[in-house]
Amino acid sequence: MGKDKKEEAIFLRKKITLLRAFSLLIGSMVGSGIFISPKGVLKNSGSVGFSLVVWFSCGLFSMFGALCYAELGTRITKSGGHYIYILETLGPLPSFLFLWAEFFAIRPANSAVVSLAFGRYMLEPFFTPCAAPVPAVKLVSLLGYYMVLTLNSWSVTWSARLQTALSVVKLLALALIIVPGMMLLAQGHTENFQDAFDRQSLVLDKLPLAFYAGMFAYSGWFQTSFVREELVKPERNIPLAVIVSVISVIVGYMLTNVSYYTVLGTQDVLASPAVAVSFVQRAFKSLISVVPVLVALSCFGTMNGGIFTFSRTLFVASREGQWPPLFSMIHIRRHTPLPAVMLMFPLVTAMVCIGDIYHLLNFFSFSRWLFIGLATLGLIVHRHRHPELHSPFRVPLFVPVSFTIICLFTVAMSFYSDPVSISIGCTMVLSGFPVYYLIIHRQMSDRCRNLFYYFTHKLQLLLEVVQQEIKTY
Repeated sequence: MGKDKKEEAIFLRKKITLLRAFSLLIGSMVGSGIFISPKGVLKNSGSVGFSLVVWFSCGLFSMFGALCYAELGTRITKSGGHYIYILETLGPLPSFLFLWAEFFAIRPANSAVVSLAFGRYMLEPFFTPCAAPVPAVKLVSLLGYYMVLTLNSWSVTWSARLQTALSVVKLLALALIIVPGMMLLAQGHTENFQDAFDRQSLVLDKLPLAFYAGMFAYSGWFQTSFVREELVKPERNIPLAVIVSVISVIVGYMLTNVSYYTVLGTQDVLASPAVAVSFVQRAFKSLISVVPVLVALSCFGTMNGGIFTFSRTLFVASREGQWPPLFSMIHIRRHTPLPAVMLMFPLVTAMVCIGDIYHLLNFFSFSRWLFIGLATLGLIVHRHRHPELHSPFRVPLFVPVSFTIICLFTVAMSFYSDPVSISIGCTMVLSGFPVYYLIIHRQMSDRCRNLFYYFTHKLQLLLEVVQQEIKTY
């Protein structure tokens, strides 16, 4: 190249349009949750009627949270999602505790749940009517997760294109459940809705676990906040994308659950390891080999969306000085945050190998909703501290107040519902305190700092990554 020719700047491009943002949200929300959570919601709510109330309440709750995050996304112009919102509004200690819990508990456990659902549904057609062997499920789960890791290390554009394509697959999978169910309901098959609100089976102290299962299915409404700096026209596209996508998912989930209960009785749902497969076996046997594959692809899209956004959290955290600088670097040719993407590899592998879907779900839900509640509390604090700041999108005050109160109340109640899993999650969060004060708050000695930078430089050469040039445009 000639000397007078400028080198290409190395930075993350603004490649996420409104359509891709909508696809990212739909692809992240519609995944394993709607195909595995109905069992958890029904088990902990006690009846068909109360489970449908929980599903709608979770959708409304998600809409409140999505509106709060849409305003935060227009006020705070950095990527990073929960982390950057907590950092900018509540300070470095809470943000580091979130980062610690997110890396060691929330994200790997969530990714393990989704990948296990992917493996189960991918193998289901080959073993029907028997259950797929657990070792085979775990192996296929890991293979699927590694494929997504590779894609996100290779190209931002291709991972975004895949997300768009799989969003269509997700909607097709839901349609193949909704249409037959609605047809049977129209024909008068309402026997499973008799005594829908049976109060004898309602156990109030289990309701937080029912909400955890339902909110897991809706989780993903916050994903655009992780890629704020890569969005085209974020002030317009963030609110528009979250409102349209959350409303679409609420309608789809309610119709899907009504379809499930039209075909399957309460005991059938509780006994099924894969609700969508049991539904197809009863309602649409000709598609017994198609629907499980579509569901598996839906889970694959959720894994892709999760890796795509979480890598940005580590990227921003290292840029803010709370994570090793290696993870703020991007590949010199691919323009992908390669080190941040690959960091999840060992933890997710371990959790897939030793974990169970429902225990992992309760384990990470405590930490997730604690910090989401703190992020929306931060919105209230930010409004109070900066009344002069103009935001192009603003929600009524009762929305963040009610969302924060419900989040923190549900977190507190869950200690009574599942003390073992929640205590482990709480311990994981609290273990970040000494790490923060020993490594982040205190300054490292010159010897340790030089050794650290030496290894960082070696890994930088090995991975072919460089520091991003911060551009504002």
